[in-house]
Formats: sequence, C-alpha cells, structure tokens
Amino acid sequence: MMGSKAILVVDNEPHWGVAYDRCLAFRELELIQTSKPQEARQLLKKQLFTLVAIADHLPGIDGLQLLQELKQHAPATPVLILTDRPTVARAVAVMKQGAWDYLAKPLTSERLQEMLALALKNGNHNHSVRVNPAPRGSQKKNRQIITRDPAMQRLLKIAETIAPSRATVLIQGESGTGKELFARYIHAHSDRAAGAFVAVNCASLPEGLLESELFGHEKGAFTGAIMKKLGKFEIAQNGTLLLDEISEMHPQLQAKLLRVLQENEIDRVGGTCPIPINVRVIGTTNRDLARAVDQGEFREDLYYRLNVINLTLPPLRQRRGDVSLLADYFLNHYAQLYGKEAIPLTPAARATLEKATWKGNVRELENAIARGVLLSQGNGICPEELFPANPEYHCLPEEAEPMSPLCLRDMERQMIFQALDETEGNRTHAAKLLGISVRTLRNKLHEYKNAYV
Repeated sequence: MMGSKAILVVDNEPHWGVAYDRCLAFRELELIQTSKPQEARQLLKKQLFTLVAIADHLPGIDGLQLLQELKQHAPATPVLILTDRPTVARAVAVMKQGAWDYLAKPLTSERLQEMLALALKNGNHNHSVRVNPAPRGSQKKNRQIITRDPAMQRLLKIAETIAPSRATVLIQGESGTGKELFARYIHAHSDRAAGAFVAVNCASLPEGLLESELFGHEKGAFTGAIMKKLGKFEIAQNGTLLLDEISEMHPQLQAKLLRVLQENEIDRVGGTCPIPINVRVIGTTNRDLARAVDQGEFREDLYYRLNVINLTLPPLRQRRGDVSLLADYFLNHYAQLYGKEAIPLTPAARATLEKATWKGNVRELENAIARGVLLSQGNGICPEELFPANPEYHCLPEEAEPMSPLCLRDMERQMIFQALDETEGNRTHAAKLLGISVRTLRNKLHEYKNAYV
C-alpha cells in the first residue's frame, strides 16, 4: 500500500489545480485528479489518501456508490461529497454512508485549506483544531488590492483604521467588486492575522445545512450525524469569519446569528451547553441591505448589529482609471500561471477594455484577461481574444459600423456566456441569474458545442 500524503479528487472541473495552488500550508500533499470511474476505483484500491473529494452526479459515477466502495476498505478516510444541486435528502443519504461532509460546488481554496487542516488533524489524532493560514506577508502578496482610485484608497485607509478592533463590518457592493478581498485585507491588518480566516457562502446551502455549517453539531443530533462536527465559528476562533451573501440567510438563522453577536457564544445543533467564541464577523452582500430591511426580508436588529462599520465598494465603471492598471496586473499574473510569455494588449484591446460597461466588475475583467492570455496567437492580445463570445466588444463604439440585428439564438448564447462570466463559471448561480434550470443551461451549452473558458 502506497503512502497517504495525497488528496484524491474525483471530478471533471478544472479549478482544482488553481484552488490547491493557493493552499500554501499543504504543499507537501500531492493532488491527484481524475474524472474516470474505473481509474478512481483503482487508485482507491492501491493507495490511502489524506482526503477524498467526490463530485456527485458525474457521468458514469454515482457519488454514493463510490463512497460505499471506499468505506469498505478504508473506513477512516475522510470523504467529501460535492454537488451543484444540494438537497437535504441527498445530504442525509451520503452522511448515513459515512461521508465526512456534503458541500456545494465549487470548493474554494479557503474551504479546501480548511478541510485539509481538519483531515490532517483527524489523521494525526490531534485534538486541537487550528487552520494553518499562509504567513501574513505572503497573504498580502497573494491577495493584493490594485487601485489608484481616490475613493478606493479612502476605503482602504478606513479598513486599516478599524482592523485592530473587534467591530463587525458590513461590506456592500456589486458582484465582482472585491468584497472578499477587502475582508481579507481587514483580517491581514488586524491582530487576528495569525488566526484563521474562514469564509462561508450563506446562499450555497439550504437552511438546515447552513445552521450545522455555522454552529456545528453533536453526534446523533439528527439523522446522519454520525460524528461531532465543529462549526465555522469554532474553526474561526481567534480569527475572522466572513459571511458571504449574508442577505440570503433564512430569517430563523438571522435570529440565531444575532444572539451569537450579542452573547459571543454559540450552541451546537444538539448541544447541551453554550460555547464561548472570540471571532470577528464580516458580512458581505451585493444587495441594498437597508432596502431589504424596509421590505421585511432582513432583520432590522441584525442589520444594525452588523452595520457598525459600513464599506460600500464602487463598481469598476466608476473607477475607470483602474481598468488599465488591473489589466496589466492580470496579464502578468496569468502569463506566469499558464507558463506563457507576457503578451501586451493591442491599442484596440486596451481601448475596448476602458470603454466596456463591466457589469461583472473586476471579476469580469480578470476573466477577460485570462481568456486573452490563453487564446492569444500573435504579438498582441486583440479584442476578439478577450471577448470571443461577445462580438459587440470587438470594435470601439465610435468606430463601429452598423451591426445587423442578432438572431434570437445568438442573443441567447451571448446572455448565457455573460452570466457564466459573472458567476465565475458556476452553472447553478448562472442558471439562477438567467431564470432557467441548471438542466436547461447544461443542454444549451451542449447544444453550442463550445467549451466555456
């Protein structure tokens, strides 16, 4: 039997390599990925793994069946079941079969680092739990906020000023403006920088699972709870907890969160006594939370408890001076990441970037540059290499010739690729944004026969 210093990923998503590259504290572990069921079974038979992550509903692979096979010969191996269609019923089924956790896709680098820390702790029989974050200096280097915009610089100064306190922070802004980067910036400049930074997406899990995710549960607390599980508040002890998309939290959980913020203690699901915590909470949302309060969709008392410090990030269209600055940064970053020479933008491409509307903000710009680096063939990156699915970007508005009306199919295709851009390729979120089912989206993508980059 081979050694156990490896992680097995049974999935066809390409983001795993990038996510793992950011887990600086776990570089001694090898990442092995496959999407072939037979290859996965052979690997599981000949090697023990520190952690196994299995995507549910892959072609030719049933996550539950593969989990059962693994547990027969390696019952102690931690197994994560990942899905883009989380349901309570499926969660109960996989937990009954011994899954370590049931998580929504995609698994972020922060979540992966957290799972690896717990898996190593489980394997070493160490009873203390602590996520080993990247060193403070390297964290700043890898998580830069690139700006020369006066409004953004003022916000950064405010963030530095309030960072040493324990005050809760509410960060608002459109999708892709850098809310999580600001949360990490606050953490890195606080006296908690040596502690864990733990992020939870409040919109990615059903209410019942999110409660257990936040507060943890005791063994036997509900059907499928075969072992005690620490919640994110406990994992973030002496650190920072980011509650992303907090506006999507169920009202019942909002009440429980309010009590946690007031009392500085949590109750595990099925627990008998409160557990004191020392955690800095940062909430982010792309909605107007004050309006959500007025509409009865968010608790007013929780809003004021969260809104001690409010940072509202401007969209990229209001900080035009940062577009070229960010584009150059991403050009160098992705050239290094993909092992390519740094190819400059053509004047037409740079002008196109500066005039674009950027509904997806910095995230959309980053995706465009990443595409351009991958698709570039000449001595400079052209507009059509930045926006291959969006022909309207290929010419500057003042130079554009009259375009013939798009046919319905082209408009539909364009909207789908734009939604995927804005959600970083997350099909579940993109389908929700478009108002269609994930199955319909998958069928449309298959129909286009065009891989999404």
